Amino acid sequence: MVLKNVDWNQAQTHTMGTRLVHYLRIGGRTGHYTVQQNQNTQHCGNASSTSVNKTGSLTSLPLSSSGSGSWSRSKASSSPRSHSSPRHSPNSRIRLRPSCQRSNSQDSLDELEMDDYWKEVENITRSGEGTGRSEGGGEGEVQEEEQQKTPEEGEQEEAWLTEAGLARLFDNSYTDHDQEEDSAAFLSTLTRTQAAAVERRVTSLQQTLRRRNRQHFPDVRDIFRPPDKEEEPRKKEEVSENGQKEVTSAEVETELNVEVAFSEQALTYRDNHQLLKVNTCSNSADDKLPNFKLLRDKTGQTKIGDLSPLDMKKVRRLVHVEMTALFDTAGLDLKTHKAVKVKTKEIGLFGVPLTTLLEQDQRRAPGTKVPFVLKRLICHIEEDGLDTEGILRIPGAAVRVKSLCQELESSFYEGMFPWQQLKQHDAASLLKLFIRELPHPLLTVEYLSAFIAVNNLPTKKQQLQALNLLVLLLPEPNQDTLKALVEFFQHVIDHQAKNKMTLNNVSVVMAPNIFMFKGFRSKVTEQQEISMATSTANIVRLLIRYQNLLWTIPKFIVTQVRQHNMESQRKQNKERAVRKLLKKITIDRPADKALPEESSQGFIRVQAPQFSKVSMALQLTEELQAADVLTRFLSQDSSVTVKSEDLCLYEIGGNIKERCLDGETYMKDLFQLNPAAEWVIKTVQR
Repeated sequence: MVLKNVDWNQAQTHTMGTRLVHYLRIGGRTGHYTVQQNQNTQHCGNASSTSVNKTGSLTSLPLSSSGSGSWSRSKASSSPRSHSSPRHSPNSRIRLRPSCQRSNSQDSLDELEMDDYWKEVENITRSGEGTGRSEGGGEGEVQEEEQQKTPEEGEQEEAWLTEAGLARLFDNSYTDHDQEEDSAAFLSTLTRTQAAAVERRVTSLQQTLRRRNRQHFPDVRDIFRPPDKEEEPRKKEEVSENGQKEVTSAEVETELNVEVAFSEQALTYRDNHQLLKVNTCSNSADDKLPNFKLLRDKTGQTKIGDLSPLDMKKVRRLVHVEMTALFDTAGLDLKTHKAVKVKTKEIGLFGVPLTTLLEQDQRRAPGTKVPFVLKRLICHIEEDGLDTEGILRIPGAAVRVKSLCQELESSFYEGMFPWQQLKQHDAASLLKLFIRELPHPLLTVEYLSAFIAVNNLPTKKQQLQALNLLVLLLPEPNQDTLKALVEFFQHVIDHQAKNKMTLNNVSVVMAPNIFMFKGFRSKVTEQQEISMATSTANIVRLLIRYQNLLWTIPKFIVTQVRQHNMESQRKQNKERAVRKLLKKITIDRPADKALPEESSQGFIRVQAPQFSKVSMALQLTEELQAADVLTRFLSQDSSVTVKSEDLCLYEIGGNIKERCLDGETYMKDLFQLNPAAEWVIKTVQR
C-alpha cells in the first residue's frame, strides 16, 4: 500500500512517502448503508428500535433508522401487532393499525395522518406483494427478491475508499501515475471534516488488517502528518466565527449557505450546542418545515445535468466523502452491505430494472430520461384526475388493476391500450405498482438506509443538506425518475382544495410504495416497521417540499471541482513543460488570438458554432447576465429557429470542463472566477 503524507488540517497533499503497507484487496461492490449511532451522541427517538452491542455502541436495525419514529410515544397499545403476521402469510389476518388523530396541519411530524399509511400497507399486503410475489409480469412470473450481504471485516472501508477514488490508499497494485496524481489532486481539495472522514476510514482499515495479518503496520500518525500547532488554533477560530453565524440561524434563518461545506457547518453547530449543553431533538412537537431558500450566487446555480460527465464523476466522489463527513459529525456511522445480484426481467413494463426500461425506450426516442409508461400514467392523471378526491390514497379494484397491468404489458408499445377507459384511481394504483415492482428500490439498495438515517440528524437544515447529497449520489435514471415523481406529487398537492390530498396525505401514502421494496416485510419485525413509518413518511415529505433545492449541486462542491481541475492542470503543465521545454510557445494558435486582448479590455467573445452567426463580442458590465447574452444572440441571428429555452450559454475550459449556465449568472463575476474559459452557445436537451 502506498500512502501520502497529508496535512489534514489544511487538507493539502504532499509527495508520496516511502512507507509501504501491504494490504489484502477485497474486491467487493459498494453496498447499501445502515446506520450505527455512536455512544457519546445524544439520541432522540425510539430506544426500542435499537440494540446495544457489547462495546456499548448503538447498532441500527436492518434497513431502518434507529431513532426517528414518533411512534415511541404511542405506547404498546398502538402497536399493529397481531398473532398472525401478514408478512408470513398473505391470507392471514391483517395487522391492526395504530390509532392516529387526524390533523390538517402540514408542519409537525407528530401530526402526520398515519392512518393512511397503514391502510396503504394493508392494500399492499392484500395484493400479495408483502410476501415478495410479483404481479407485475402479468404471467405469474416469480421475481427474485433484492438480496443483501453483510460485508466482511474491512470490506466496508475498502468499498468506501474505492468509491471515493482512493483505492491507492490501501492497494499497491494501482501503478497508474495519472491515477496517483488524480488522487493527490482530489485530496488537496478536501475540507477539514472531509479529510477527517477519509483518515477515519484509513485508520479503521489499518487496524483491521493488523489484526488479520498480525503484522506491524505504521501508525496512522506516521502516514498523515498532524497539523502545525501554530495553525490549529487559527483554524478553529475561523470556523468558530463562521459557525457562530450558522448557529444563530440554525432553524430560524431560512437561507441555506451552500458556499461552506455542510459538514463544516454541522461541526460548528454541534460544537456550539455542546458548549451550551442544548439537547436538540428533530422530532419535537413544534417541529416545523422552514421555507428554505438558496443564497443568491452571482456565478450561477448549478443543477444536475449542467456539468460534463467528467466533472460529474468528481462531484460524486466529493459528495460521497462529504455525506459521510456530515453523518460523522452527528455520530452516525453509515455501514455498507453488499447488494447481491438477482435475476430480473429483461422485457416488459412492470418488474423491469429502470436501466433496462430506459434502454428499450431510448431505442424508440433517443434522450428519454423517464420510462414511457410512468410518464404516460402521470400524464393521464394530470389531464383529468388531479381534482379526483383521494387520488393516490383510494386504491383501484385489485382484480381490475391486475387485469389492466397485464393489458398494459401486452399493448402499451403498440398504442392499443384504452387510456380513455382507464379510471383515475386505477391509474394511480398502476403508478404505485410500477414503483413497488421495480426489482431494485428507486432510492437504491446502496442508499436506502442512508435516506432513512437522515431523520437522525439534529436539525431540518442538516436533514435537507443530507438529502441534497443523497440525491446527487443516485444513479442518473433514479435521479430523473424520482424527480418526475416528486414533481407529480406536488401537482397533486396543488389541487388539495378539491382532491383533499395535502402534503402529509401524499407523503404517508407514497412512503410505503417507495421504501417497501420487494420482500421488504419479510426482513423486518413489526416493531421495526412501526418505527420506520413516520421516518419514511418524513423523508418523502422533505423530498416533495424541497424538490427545487435537492437537484442542485452546492457551490462548495463546484468550487472543489474547480480546485481539482486546476491542481490537475498545474501538475500536467509542469510535466509538459519539462518534457517539451518551451516548444508549446512556438505552436501556431487559431486565428482568434485576440481573445485575451478583448478580455483585458472588458470584452468576451461568445462562440456559436452551430449557427450562422459564429461569434459575437460582448462588453462585460455589472448587470450582464447569461440570459441577456442569449437574448442578444437571438436578436442578431434571425435564422435561428430554436426556442430560447432550448439554448444554453456554456462555460467551457479553464477550471471547469463544461457547465451550462443558469440564466441569472452574472457574466463579469463568473469571468473573474474563470478568466481562461470560453463561452459557447449550444442547444441543450432539458
